[in-house]
Amino acid sequence: MVSWKNLDELNSYKELMNLKDEVDLVKAMSGDSGVDRVANYSVEMSSGLTFNYAAKQVDDKVIDVLCDLADEAQLSEKFKELYEGAVINTGEKRLVLHQLCRGQLGNDVVADDVNKREFYKKQQDRIAEFAAKVHEGKIVNEKGEKFTTVVQIGIGGSDLGPRAMYLALENWAKKNGTFKMEAKFISNVDPDDASAVLNSVDVAHTIFILVSKSGTTLETLTNESFVKDALKSQGLDASKHMIAVTSETSPLAGSSDYLDAFFMDDYIGGRYSSTSAVGGAVLSLAFGSEVFARFLNGAAAEDKKATEKDLRSNPAMLDALIGVYERNVLGYESTAVLPYSQALSRFPAHLQQLDMESNGKSVNRDGEPVNYKTGPVIFGEPGTNGQHSFYQLLHQGKSIIPLQFVGFKKSQIENDVTIQDSTSQQKLIANVVAQVMAFACGKADDNKNKNFEGGRPSSIIIGEQLTPEALGALLAHFENKVMFQGFAWNINSFDQEGVQLGKTLAKKVLAHETDGALKAYSELFGI
Repeated sequence: MVSWKNLDELNSYKELMNLKDEVDLVKAMSGDSGVDRVANYSVEMSSGLTFNYAAKQVDDKVIDVLCDLADEAQLSEKFKELYEGAVINTGEKRLVLHQLCRGQLGNDVVADDVNKREFYKKQQDRIAEFAAKVHEGKIVNEKGEKFTTVVQIGIGGSDLGPRAMYLALENWAKKNGTFKMEAKFISNVDPDDASAVLNSVDVAHTIFILVSKSGTTLETLTNESFVKDALKSQGLDASKHMIAVTSETSPLAGSSDYLDAFFMDDYIGGRYSSTSAVGGAVLSLAFGSEVFARFLNGAAAEDKKATEKDLRSNPAMLDALIGVYERNVLGYESTAVLPYSQALSRFPAHLQQLDMESNGKSVNRDGEPVNYKTGPVIFGEPGTNGQHSFYQLLHQGKSIIPLQFVGFKKSQIENDVTIQDSTSQQKLIANVVAQVMAFACGKADDNKNKNFEGGRPSSIIIGEQLTPEALGALLAHFENKVMFQGFAWNINSFDQEGVQLGKTLAKKVLAHETDGALKAYSELFGI
């Protein structure tokens, strides 16, 4: 029987609180001790990835207590309940089924009299068939010409995840001969966004994907109108250039305004939707359905790793509970995600939404206030760009910010250059290795302006190369990490009421139903 308890009700958490000063990271990572930690403090992921946590402020004693916490909080059992169809999203009384889009965890789940595994697979098959017809020239524009570009119109999870995944695989697909169509994205209701994208594409040869689960998302429908006006201004029939990704009950589902519609449902939150039709349509059109299938396989393999009950063999759960230790025992407020891969340039932005929208909560699953900190602030940029930006604060600022590095042994290209006896990729790897040690150990200097205290914890995910499988595994790792942290904090990681208030007030502003300071601010902008 699964029991949902607040973190501070667990005996293991109380024991963990006594281990605040357990590890001197500078000492632990210096000399032979550091060598041993690098070798022993790591766990294999899927798709050639490894999670190494040697430079975290933990030791065997801390990990032992985290193992106890994982057992006492029943993290494995709660994950099993989730993928077998329990109502885990208590705020909206919904199932949570994004893992079902990509793997075979558990038994079939039936909801609303529908076998959801079959439902998601059917959408994948329909998208694959549609994408193939576009690539083969069987679905064409009004003049019988092939589409060359795809543009996704959506916001939040309909944009951040799919955009990050597309950028991650764009160069890989070009090198490996699977690149089919260029993809672009319109998200912001700011007209400059839509205008910039439309000015950068050949509209007559572009197919647009409108993504809105409800079919009522204001920003998305506004941008749809912007796109339709652009099509009409060129004498084009918008219905011959647009498809929809929506729910079966939305007003978009049966509309003649679209070439076709592909479906999602309320059991997959936007920030978890990259492996659903939301990501499937644009990625299959851009790279082919075979590449999207490989991406799903990578995510499925990592989901399977997340079912491991032994914390030391479960990279997502281990990463999650080390994060809980950092947040609730060591008191760190933020986490920086630092991929040393330009292909992952938008991955930190996706993780901002994934983590902060999921675990930025102050009440538990029953709506009662919790007395401890929950989700951290997430930010990041790819290395080495970040080194020349905010690393100054990370190294010498007053706040210690845990770091999550990602790096690959090989780049996605073949034609690297050698300058000063090393390739570009070797220089990149040298930088990430150097940063891990610089943050951990620092450097003493009598000149206090040049003194580095060290003791700045980090983990690193190391891979052979960023392939579709590795990307899927990386995505699933962080999705499952966020899930396990939500379980530990006893919060609902699958609703997002925090985004609603601003939307409600914005509608009042547009309807001129304002008073007080809201009216005054509106008048500053001439509304």
